[in-house]
Formats: sequence, structure tokens, C-alpha cells
Amino acid sequence: MTPLNRSLPRLISKLQYALGDHLCVALDDPSVVEIMLNPDGKLFIERLGHGITTAGELSRSAAETVIGTVAHVLNCEVDDERPIVTGELPIGGHRFEGLLPPVVSGPSFTIRRRAARLIPLDEFVASKVMTPTQGEVIRSAVAAKLNIVISGGTGSGKTTLANAIVAEIVAQAPEDRLIILEDTAEIQCAAENAVCLHTSDAIDMSRLLKSTMRLRPDRIIVGEVRDGAALTLLKAWNTGHPGGVATIHSNTARSALRRFEQLTAEVSQQPMQAVIGDAVDLIISIERTPNGRRVLEILHVERFAGGQYQIEPYAEEARNAA
Repeated sequence: MTPLNRSLPRLISKLQYALGDHLCVALDDPSVVEIMLNPDGKLFIERLGHGITTAGELSRSAAETVIGTVAHVLNCEVDDERPIVTGELPIGGHRFEGLLPPVVSGPSFTIRRRAARLIPLDEFVASKVMTPTQGEVIRSAVAAKLNIVISGGTGSGKTTLANAIVAEIVAQAPEDRLIILEDTAEIQCAAENAVCLHTSDAIDMSRLLKSTMRLRPDRIIVGEVRDGAALTLLKAWNTGHPGGVATIHSNTARSALRRFEQLTAEVSQQPMQAVIGDAVDLIISIERTPNGRRVLEILHVERFAGGQYQIEPYAEEARNAA
């Protein structure tokens, strides 16, 4: 047993004490989406259906203890020269981002809570997040092994929808081997034949994707495309590995294509619209509204030709969905 494994229970107790009973209860609450501490010590909690509300305050010393303890568990240093900690909270595996001065005026962190349960596509339809037509389009895309990109802003529900689509893949093609790549473990997968890979300080997403090609994947799933790794993913999808899923930070389906262009430009001086047009088959745009999440639109990307993407919209009635 390593020294860290031996000290982990003590570190978790220290972390729980620093967070306090109120935040520990919030971490166990399935309605909680995110816990946010601002540099001035004010706490905010976002809950499903209730938006963001104030949640009291946390002292500077307690906040520093939280960030330092998480860094210890993650086996990384945090100080003035390395003031940012990113990784999984050792309680529940929730996504953690912590910041210390000088990049902020006071210790600050956010905890994005992992979904307590997987929400199937049928429930997305029943709760009017998507229309029945949109649900059928997605199921058909899974069956046809189309590459699906889920587009949305922060907190729009991209990962929750990705989990539903992965569950649909498992239901329709239980024999497929899934390779799942993430920065933080958020994708839920019940497949019997699945391998989950996570980035680290030393191994980035591009390196993981290159390794993925040697792992005999049937479908490649990426938690979120953030940088030049987008080009590696597109090439992988284009070389005999269709039926993948990825999320991308973009407010509309059409702007997701421009976002791919920006990301691929980070590693290539040549325009990659043709590669994007060949690799991306379906774009699902999901957004957060005052009344909850909803699928805004679904686009089928046929190809890039004549200086533009050949696009066919699906289920436009979703714009008027409740």
C-alpha cells in the first residue's frame, strides 16, 4: 500500500471538515448541479429546476484547506507559481477546479457534481427536453453508426445527454468495444467491453487518442473536445471508427463546426473543413433555459463542398417545444 493510500481516509476526513456539513450534504443531494465558492468567500449552489442560489460563506482558511487537500490527493503541487488545481474530488469523484492567489484575490473553487443516475433518452422526451422526433433521429443515428457531436454552453447538459446516447449505444450494440477518453470521469458506461482513459499532467488528449487507435476500438467517445486534439479525433473517426460521440463547447449546432475549425487550426496550417465535413455526421445542440434544458436543434452534416458545409436540419419543431 502506498503512503497516499494509507493517508487517504485521513485526507478525506480533513476535506469533509473543511467543506463543512452544509456542503457535504449538498454533495449527496442528487438535485445539486454545481457548488461555487467565489474569492470573497461567498458560496453559491446550482440545483436542477431552481437555478443558482446563495449558500452562505466559507472562510479563507477552510477554502485553502479544501484546495490544498485536493491537490495532495491528486499528488500535485499548489502554490503561488502553480495556483490552479484541476481533477476529481476524492469524495464522489466530482469534477473540481480550485484557484489560489495570485490568479484570484482569494481562494476559489467550483465542484461540478457527477450525475447521480443515468437519464435515458425516453426520459429526455417525457420531460420535453427533446421532442419524440428528435429522440428517434438520435436512435437512428446510433443504429447507423453516425458520429455524433453534442454542442452546448457551460451547464447546458452536454454530458448528461452524452451519457444517454452512450446508454443507447450499449443497448443497440452490446458487442461493440467502446474506448472513452476524458479529462475527468463523467461518462457513465455499462458496456461489457469498454476502456476508460483519463488525461493527466503528463498525458494530454492527443496522446490518449493516438494510443486509442491501438486499442481496437469500435466506437471512440470523448468527454469534451477542447484543443488541437480535435484533429486527431476527426482523423480517427474518418479511418474506420464510426459511431463515436463527443461534446464541444459551442452555443449552436452551426457554431460547433466553426469551433472545430478553430481547434484544428491550433495544430494545422491547412484548413480542415473537408475533414470536419467527412467526420462529423450529426450535431445536437442543447441549451439551458430559465425553464430547464432543451435540445435546440439537430443538424445532419453531409459534407463540405463548394466552400460550405452541406447541412440538413432535423426536428426544427423543437424550437417551440415546452
